[in-house]
Amino acid sequence: MAKVVTMGEIMLRLSSPGQKRFIQSDSFDVVYGGGEANVAVSAANYGHEAYFVTKVPTHEIGQCAVNALRRYGVHTDFIARGGNRLGIYFLETGASMRPSKVVYDRAGSSIAEADAKDFDFDSIMEGAQWFHWSGITPAISDKAAELTKLACEAAKRHGVTVS
Repeated sequence: MAKVVTMGEIMLRLSSPGQKRFIQSDSFDVVYGGGEANVAVSAANYGHEAYFVTKVPTHEIGQCAVNALRRYGVHTDFIARGGNRLGIYFLETGASMRPSKVVYDRAGSSIAEADAKDFDFDSIMEGAQWFHWSGITPAISDKAAELTKLACEAAKRHGVTVS
């Protein structure tokens, strides 16, 4: 199967249980994910050699995010460590006519403040057939935009298809 590389921000999702509204909740359910992380999980589920590229803090919450990916067979070799926080989003699941609601808290996250020196994109792209990122990744910060550009340039050098 193909080596698939995805890059983006993995976040901590805190959601109100069931269809409770935020103001009705005394607790939150915990899930780790994000668009590109979800693509890596899907690729791994289809039998591909899936890698996720990001940066997470060195504390236990960052490790929980890494563990969540590993649980689904995603390779975490290229996840950098450092920074102060994991991005968070809060989800209130809709019910009947009430739509779902999302509140983001991602400013200053580890991937938003990551530097080019945190990643060796030529090593990451070596042997890869596919590189996936979304428009959210470069919009997180100027640094994330630069990382996305560098990753795409490395993918091009290695003949990797980019989506």
